[in-house]
Amino acid sequence: MEKRKQKLTPQQALQKIYHYCAYQERSHKEVRNKLYDYGLWGSEVEDLLTRLITEDFLNEERFAKSYAGGKFRMKKWGRRKIERELESHGLTSRCINIGMKEIDDNDYREALTSLLEKKWSATDEENLFKKKDKVARHAIMKGFEPDLVWGILKEISL
Repeated sequence: MEKRKQKLTPQQALQKIYHYCAYQERSHKEVRNKLYDYGLWGSEVEDLLTRLITEDFLNEERFAKSYAGGKFRMKKWGRRKIERELESHGLTSRCINIGMKEIDDNDYREALTSLLEKKWSATDEENLFKKKDKVARHAIMKGFEPDLVWGILKEISL
């Protein structure tokens, strides 16, 4: 049996969305979708979004910084994957660039090197070419740039 969603009034939705935004940084797209889930109409949603922005509950630059830094530090994602995810949240290229500045180049290189070394030692493959390919594909799938991956992999596997 399907659970029916109760339509909230704009005031009830505002109280719930305050808590939703205060819990962690959110993108405009996430908040807009949540407000529609509460059963609000287009004009009500846009009014509440405007209010959240003016009251500084929503800030896409802050979201981009938090998201990019967090995904890199916690999940060890590469820049390409983080950029794709930020684009899927509907952020502008300006906001994405601001968010990407949270990732330090030295930390990025160290994280990739550590990831490659860990995967290298964990991969049981006799054929050196196949082993390099498996390790490189793993890092590329996590969003690291292929040129950088192969460059570091050459240093590691020597």
